Amino acid sequence: MYNTVNQLKEYLINYDIKPSTIRLKILEYLLNNPIHPTADDIYKSLLDQIPTISKTSVYNTMDLFADKGVVKVISLDGKVARYDINTCLHGHFKCRVCERVFDFPFSSKIPTPKELNGFVINEIDINFYGVCQNCKKIKEGRFSHR
Repeated sequence: MYNTVNQLKEYLINYDIKPSTIRLKILEYLLNNPIHPTADDIYKSLLDQIPTISKTSVYNTMDLFADKGVVKVISLDGKVARYDINTCLHGHFKCRVCERVFDFPFSSKIPTPKELNGFVINEIDINFYGVCQNCKKIKEGRFSHR
């Protein structure tokens, strides 16, 4: 993966983004934690490493990353924006218990722009909601002892 500062710098330059300390740290965090974090999650995680970081810096960086295509903004349930470093076509599953978001590939046929004659497709979102395997096991374990 991207382990060195030079690799991170090159990653940003490929997206036409001028590298800065904050941008490099945020990119490193996203690449090492593909957990669909919120801007608040990123801020809290980097505060120890960069005590001078502000929430505004994180939000501005994430807006820039989204505009340049480094991340995709996902808003499941119409709530807080989360950031996905995986910009390839894939789906999301959000657990309604622990609120974690999981990626999954899909192979279902998606209509092509030709099939949707007259429409312009800007993005595709495929989201599922329910209970993840871990929360299901915990719930089953809690009820099986009765």
